[in-house]
Amino acid sequence: MLAVVLLLLIPELRNNTLALWKIIPEPNNQPAALSYAKAVSLAGPAVVNIYTRDIQSAPNYGEYPTSNVRLGSGVIMDSQGYILTNFHVVQNANLISVWLQNGQQFAAELIGYDIYTDLAVLKVEAVNLPVIPQKTDLKSFAGDVVLAIGNPLNLGQTVTQGIISATGRNGLSNTSYLEFLQMDAAINEGNSGGALINSNGDLVGINSRQFSNPQLNIQGIFFAVPYQLAKKVMEKIISHGRVTRGWLGVVANRYINEFKGFIIDQVTPGSPAYKAGLLPGDIVYQIGEQQINSITHALDIVAETKPNTSLMFKVYRQKRQLDIPVTIIEYNQILNK
Repeated sequence: MLAVVLLLLIPELRNNTLALWKIIPEPNNQPAALSYAKAVSLAGPAVVNIYTRDIQSAPNYGEYPTSNVRLGSGVIMDSQGYILTNFHVVQNANLISVWLQNGQQFAAELIGYDIYTDLAVLKVEAVNLPVIPQKTDLKSFAGDVVLAIGNPLNLGQTVTQGIISATGRNGLSNTSYLEFLQMDAAINEGNSGGALINSNGDLVGINSRQFSNPQLNIQGIFFAVPYQLAKKVMEKIISHGRVTRGWLGVVANRYINEFKGFIIDQVTPGSPAYKAGLLPGDIVYQIGEQQINSITHALDIVAETKPNTSLMFKVYRQKRQLDIPVTIIEYNQILNK
């Protein structure tokens, strides 16, 4: 009631209030569930237990080789037997075993991995596999109820419940533009690579890690790779055996005015941006044919660009509009130098 009175007394607030309402995304308008058993029954069979063994040679002559057994979880993504999990679950593994919830066991082949998202793709030769429900147009918002399914501490399939605490968390990998989901559904050792689903049973993300700091007592901060990003990485690994990403070489900040886009703070010496003549203070508002909505949007365009491709950057510099061609290179090229 007070808000209505204020709007009547102060007309100037009306436009601002309406503008604020417009930028708040509509929530997933579905009645709250008293039980999530149906969602778990739809998704749970497609979440598998993963056991790996890496055999290490004996350090001294006459000694027996040693082996380490690790556990994790995975998600069956299609009927052909492709499974998504975390790379750290299968890293350096000599043997990978996948156990379904119905008791079936399969040897798995590592198809490929991506260290920046900590994702790996496995494949098992089997028929009639359960596949996790997926919606290609899925959108996730802070406040959405989520369920984490996995095999923590080898206790067997376990479900924990929470909400998405935030979307678009970055800085969790060497490629800072990659955006992760933050949630408070608990995950522990063995949950890595398991499914994060919504209340309908649709895959929201691949459970990844817990935020930890030995100096701090931190609770309730966990991360997952968003479904769309995980799916994209998986498709690239299946098609090409690895993930290639274009690289620009700038540090940037959001810029809000009629140009939108982003403002360049720093340019990495020797980078594509440096060689093309982009400068600190430049405002980039269009790349190719696409208007830039955010820094992440821009870096996404660059990352999806085939290396050695030229992109036209439209730039606003000291009251002048410039067209600057930039030849994108592969991100790994700079790391390997």
